[in-house]
Amino acid sequence: MKVLLTTLHAKYVHSSLALPYLAAACHGTDGIEIAVREFTINEQHEHLLRNIAAERADIVAFSCYIWNIEQTMKLASDLKKVQPSSRVILGGPEVSYTPEEILRDNEAIDCIIRGEGEEIFRLLITGLRQTGNFENTIKSISSGIAFRNGSAIVVQPAGKPVVELDSIPSPFTAGLVAMDKPLVYYETSRGCPFSCAFCMSSLEDGVRSFSMERIRQDLLCLIEHQSPTVKLVDRTFNYDGKRANEIWDFIVTRNRECRFHFEIAADLLSEENIRILEKVPDGMFRFEIGVQSIDSGTLDTVGRKTDFTRLYANVEQLLTRTGVTIHLDLIAGLPLEDYKGFLDSLQRLLELRPHHIQVEPLKVLKGTPMREIALQNGYSFSSYPPYKLLASRHLSFLDISSIESISRLLDIYFNSGKFRTVLEAVGNQEKLSDFFHSMSLFIEKQTETFALSQRSHFERFWSFASGRYEAEVTELLADALCYDFCLCEYPSAANIPSFMRTDKGGVGATKTAISMKQIAETVMVEKGSKVRTFVHRFRRDYTQFPPGDKKTEIAFIHISSQGKGLRIKPVPLG
Repeated sequence: MKVLLTTLHAKYVHSSLALPYLAAACHGTDGIEIAVREFTINEQHEHLLRNIAAERADIVAFSCYIWNIEQTMKLASDLKKVQPSSRVILGGPEVSYTPEEILRDNEAIDCIIRGEGEEIFRLLITGLRQTGNFENTIKSISSGIAFRNGSAIVVQPAGKPVVELDSIPSPFTAGLVAMDKPLVYYETSRGCPFSCAFCMSSLEDGVRSFSMERIRQDLLCLIEHQSPTVKLVDRTFNYDGKRANEIWDFIVTRNRECRFHFEIAADLLSEENIRILEKVPDGMFRFEIGVQSIDSGTLDTVGRKTDFTRLYANVEQLLTRTGVTIHLDLIAGLPLEDYKGFLDSLQRLLELRPHHIQVEPLKVLKGTPMREIALQNGYSFSSYPPYKLLASRHLSFLDISSIESISRLLDIYFNSGKFRTVLEAVGNQEKLSDFFHSMSLFIEKQTETFALSQRSHFERFWSFASGRYEAEVTELLADALCYDFCLCEYPSAANIPSFMRTDKGGVGATKTAISMKQIAETVMVEKGSKVRTFVHRFRRDYTQFPPGDKKTEIAFIHISSQGKGLRIKPVPLG
């Protein structure tokens, strides 16, 4: 009997964690051949159908999420028409909470596994192998499954979570995970200590962890394989500070090439945690921290508890004492927070100066308590995945559209790290949240909104900012923007950006040269590299933070090395 485990990712770089776990649960069972095939939502329907049908599997199991459910349903329907004998099984968060509706509306679906699937899937597959009868096998399973029984639809209670996680075989040590993909998912625990109404984890009770021995074995597989980026999907990785320290120390001691991404609660960090994190090489760890809102009343309505004083203090400690990349999240549209409240939340995060800020409108996910809260509070949200908020009592549809525009501007101008100097200068004049709000209104009037070249993004920033302030401030912004531009591109003589002009203070391009001897004394240049320089006079020395007040000539050394791309090193010339 052949079993195909498959899913559609949002992007090629993504990989599945669920499918290898299902494969591991059935691995080595006599008479069962298991294949794992991963695709993306960007591939043509005919291509996907052809590749799935070519497997000629007796069982085709799809892993379903908000980003792939609609395409998965179309694939399942057409697959059943070309291969009527194949049994189609669905699992995953997008089908676990409305199984009756899905089975009623989609005749191609034979059954749905609800909740954690490893044990139920193993029972189903081994039962089929023994009896050869699909209907009798699914009827013999007492929980965690939904199916048709004649004209009736039977929905059993969701299966109980696996208590001893180590009882699930490791797909990593079994070689069932594609560890060479750009992004590999991994978990050390399931569940969450919190019960936030907008999150799927609110449906679980407490946290279950794999043993430390199992975690070390799996991490060693990833480290030895040199997986580029390992994203841990634990909802709150540092729910136990001592445990977190033990894992972080293990990684730091053995890892050289991999990067690790963790979701943490910053207010749970202790001084001991931060001391361990001081040992982490720059860029090896990335922390995603869900702030969601700075309004305690808003968070109370969705059952989220946050100690803001500790959160802010610990984020500042992480940024000043460690090399951890800090990513902060906001959710727009939580109860009680209006547009001004959103801007206040955004401003507080901007003041922390993290590396990235992500803003997303609320998603009213199936099965979560947020659905009931939304109904009680008159929320309008899309009936289709990803169930995005459309309007609420406190945010209009146009407010949410503006928030989405600000989110895209943050990606371009803040998260890219290419406009740090000029944004620091803007922040000395006004709140950055107000600046981004006004810029979003400016962008809405443009013919081209966001799909521009890098140079065009610089020019558009200048087009907006140059008409916003008095002349003296505008000159300072032009100077800072020029510095940021020189760190990104070589200013071609034939195409100097409009903001790189010589002003009355004598600031601008110079004829000063920097010698190869000076370059060699300043920066490592590999043999065979191509080097060129550009020298510009600035009002301030931006190579310091905060910038020095005196006018400074700065040389930008552009080094192109095979296999390393382009590096640009700024060097003050006195």
